[in-house]
Amino acid sequence: MLNLLRTEWLKIRKYWAFWGVMALTALSYPGINYLFYKEYLELTKKGSSTGDMAKMLMGNPFVFPENFHTIAFFSSVFVFIPAIVVIMLVTNEYTYKTNRQNIIDGWSRNQFLLGKFIDVALISVLVTLIYFIVALAIGFLSSKPENRDIWAKSNYIGLFALQTFSQLSIAFLVGFLVRKSFIALSVFVFYFLIVENLAVGFLKAKSHDEGRFLPLEISDRLIPLPAFMGRFNAENYKASLAAIGPHIGYTILVTALVWGICYWTNRKRDL
Repeated sequence: MLNLLRTEWLKIRKYWAFWGVMALTALSYPGINYLFYKEYLELTKKGSSTGDMAKMLMGNPFVFPENFHTIAFFSSVFVFIPAIVVIMLVTNEYTYKTNRQNIIDGWSRNQFLLGKFIDVALISVLVTLIYFIVALAIGFLSSKPENRDIWAKSNYIGLFALQTFSQLSIAFLVGFLVRKSFIALSVFVFYFLIVENLAVGFLKAKSHDEGRFLPLEISDRLIPLPAFMGRFNAENYKASLAAIGPHIGYTILVTALVWGICYWTNRKRDL
C-alpha cells in the first residue's frame, strides 16, 4: 500500500496541471458558497420591506445546522471540477504509458487499479474537507453564539462524501474507457451538464420520474434542494428527504458496479 501511495505521489508531484485544477477546486467551493451567502445578506438587509419578506420566506439557510445541507447542495454543483482532475490522472497513464511501465516494474493489473482507486478516494476526502471547512466558517459567521446547534444535520457531511466519491468514480470510468484526455473530458462534462439534466427533466414530465435512476442523478438525490427552496413545495420536499435513504443504497450499488466494470475491463484489455 505504501509503495502504491509513493508511486502515485511521484506521478503527480510535478504535474502542474493537476495542482492548478486542485487549486481551482479549493477556490471554487468557498468562492461560490460565499457568493450565495453575500447575496443572501444583501437580499435580507434590515430595514427594507423586501428584506423582511425575504427573511420570513427563506429563514436563514446559512446558520447551524441547516448550513450543512445548504452548502452541500451548492457545492455539489461543482463536482465536475475535481472530476477533471480524476480524468486527467487516468488518461495520462495511457498518454505517457506509465500504466505499462508499472506492469513491467512488477505491479499486477489489480495494483494499478487499486492505485487509481486510492487517487479517487483521496480527492473525494479532500473535496469533502474543503466543504466541511466552508460549512463551519459560514456557520460561525451566521449563527448567534447562544443558538448554535452545530451538528444536528452533520449527516450531510457523509452524504456529500458519498455523492462526491460516486460521481468522481463515474468520471474515472469515462476516462478509463476512453483513454484520450480531451475526448473523455468532453464526454463527461457534456453528459454532466446537459444530457442527464435534459433526460431527468423529460422523464419527470413524461413518465414516472425514472430519471432518478440515471447514473449521476442517483447520487444527486442524496442532497435534495435546501429547506428554504423546499418551502415553495412542501410535499415534494418531504418526498425528497424520504428518498435519501433508498438513494444511499442505490449510490453504493452504482459505485460498486462502476468499479466492477473497471476491474473487469482492466483484466481483459491489452496494455
